[in-house]
Amino acid sequence: MAQMKFMCDAERCIECNGCVTACKNANEVEWGVQRRRVVTLNDGESDEVSISVACMHCDDAPCMAVCPTDCFYKTDDGIVLHDKDLCIGCGYCLYACPFGAPQFPKENAFGERGKMDKCTFCAGGPADSKEEEYEKYGANRIAEGKLPLCAEMCSTKALLAGDAQTVADIFRQRVVQRGHKDGGWSGNSRADADNLAYDAAQEG
Repeated sequence: MAQMKFMCDAERCIECNGCVTACKNANEVEWGVQRRRVVTLNDGESDEVSISVACMHCDDAPCMAVCPTDCFYKTDDGIVLHDKDLCIGCGYCLYACPFGAPQFPKENAFGERGKMDKCTFCAGGPADSKEEEYEKYGANRIAEGKLPLCAEMCSTKALLAGDAQTVADIFRQRVVQRGHKDGGWSGNSRADADNLAYDAAQEG
């Protein structure tokens, strides 16, 4: 079974925010919620880089570990989803997530945050109908055999999405093309320099 993951190639990201716009268009999330955002590191410096950040659908997701109502669950594809009907807006997941993925649409007088929202890898969520699913969680492109729209719309293919091994192989081949002899996978039995260089040449 494929294990779905995101990876952003910082060498290719041009901070166009196309992924952010694509996510908004696909899921029509509430105002103030940013399921995906582009973060620039070392802004204005010679080593400035930008990366697209969202829920990374962790293997050992800290949000799942701290949620008191167990609203998070993982699909067979490794996608971390949540049940908004179980969410109580406590915010524990927000504090536990190293990527700042959980978002809360509002904050009322007594600190009520509303139902948590986050990237679903365009895999929807628990609902009784497609209409309800879209209203609560956005598009379910995975059910249609498609990848998340943010990755599909990335003009430079900096944002990769799909099976973790395939995504890792693509990135490793890119690193080889950039001149690193073993693709940055030093000590990995799969990282045979000659084969990687051949694969990278075939990709190009």
